[in-house]
Amino acid sequence: MKEFVTEHQSPYLDLTTEVSDILYKGNSEYQDIIVAESREFGRMLVLDGVFQTSVKDEFIYHESIAHIPLFLHPSPKNVLIIGGGDGGAAREAVRHPEVEQVTMVDIDGKVIELSKRYFPSIAKAMLEGNPKLTVRVGDGIGFMKEAADFYDVIIVDCSDPVGPGEGLFTYDFYKSTYKALKKDGLFVQQTESPFMHQPLIQNIWASVSDIFPITRLYTSFIPLYPSGMHCFTMGSKQYDPLQWTPNRNRIFPTRYYNEGIQRSAFVLPNFVKDLLYGEKER
Repeated sequence: MKEFVTEHQSPYLDLTTEVSDILYKGNSEYQDIIVAESREFGRMLVLDGVFQTSVKDEFIYHESIAHIPLFLHPSPKNVLIIGGGDGGAAREAVRHPEVEQVTMVDIDGKVIELSKRYFPSIAKAMLEGNPKLTVRVGDGIGFMKEAADFYDVIIVDCSDPVGPGEGLFTYDFYKSTYKALKKDGLFVQQTESPFMHQPLIQNIWASVSDIFPITRLYTSFIPLYPSGMHCFTMGSKQYDPLQWTPNRNRIFPTRYYNEGIQRSAFVLPNFVKDLLYGEKER
């Protein structure tokens, strides 16, 4: 008998994939967790019924959320990751020679534990005890409130805006993020699908653009996620990705990211421009 895992994306859309095995099914203090061996995507992590990552396509997401902000900043020494319990963003961040310190704060220690066990290729930096990486189990919102003028780049690698991730999509959180960054700092957050989650993206855009002098949105195409089209919202104090010129060489291999992607990711379809700016700025 075939077995499946399903994400209920909307009242009218379910995303379903056949699995050969359920490796883990249980609960943490914060959410339901499933680790499944899927036939199409390989091993998958599912939190509260939402597909989070898979070994087949995770490199697209993690390279997009990490390298685009880190190569925009000319000298990203101190990096903060809020969420990111699977370890993928941290794995990519520590590869930059300029990065001296990466602090990862995730509220759910169970996700970190299971990622080390079931997703060793994603959790590589955690498993190897990379000297640049410090992992903290705790509330990222509270951690951010305590920081001031310290981080060069902040990566908000959060789950969907429900449960433990809900508070990471608020105006107050973005104000704390601004305060935690140095005078030329920038941050990026995964902000769902511009096809499926338009009101959410508009709310985030309004908040971030009210706080940061430069606000940009970029896209990547991730097969596991709803509609395949995913977006990231960036708030920057000084560096505009639309004015980016290469500031250093990439000395490590990547599977998705390249210098062309650094530019083209910010080229938006008209329907996304309309979503953010209205028709007047096509």
